[in-house]
Amino acid sequence: MSRVGKNPIPVPSGVQVDLKNNHVKIKGSKGELERTLHPDMIIEVESDMITVKRPTESKQHKSLHGLTRTLIFNMVEGVSNGFEKKLEIEGVEYKAEMKGKTLVLSLGYSHLVNYNPREGIEIELPDPKKITIKGINKEKVGQTAAEIRAFRPPEPYKGKGIRYMGEQIMRKAGKAAVGTGF
Repeated sequence: MSRVGKNPIPVPSGVQVDLKNNHVKIKGSKGELERTLHPDMIIEVESDMITVKRPTESKQHKSLHGLTRTLIFNMVEGVSNGFEKKLEIEGVEYKAEMKGKTLVLSLGYSHLVNYNPREGIEIELPDPKKITIKGINKEKVGQTAAEIRAFRPPEPYKGKGIRYMGEQIMRKAGKAAVGTGF
């Protein structure tokens, strides 16, 4: 039995779950999410619990079991609490600012980088060196953070670039340190 898949999903108060032919629609205080899941998975909705079962012990069904449970859990968590990712910008003259809904990044290029977030994503700037991405869909929040980080990933020599909050960058020695070992 899948360790993740066998765990029931608790439904907090204030969250409504509608299930029709493996099409799940979850509505909560933060918003509404819906998704069509694999037709082989057996999803049962009780008053305050959702359980996912698999029909056979085949490899495909074992793989889908934990995935289906995690997708539903993330939907429930998103509509009740939401998700957020934090990025930090490291480097002299590297900064971010908001112009309306557009994120404008100054990352050492000859031009400014403009990023328009996808629908359902909110970007906040507590200060010019920190970016907070919020939303109810975990996939969209993570994808948005990855796209912003990809504009200037952290480089290993000086550590300049955009990184996830708390991310450790493996630093490399420069040319001067390498040439001294005769």
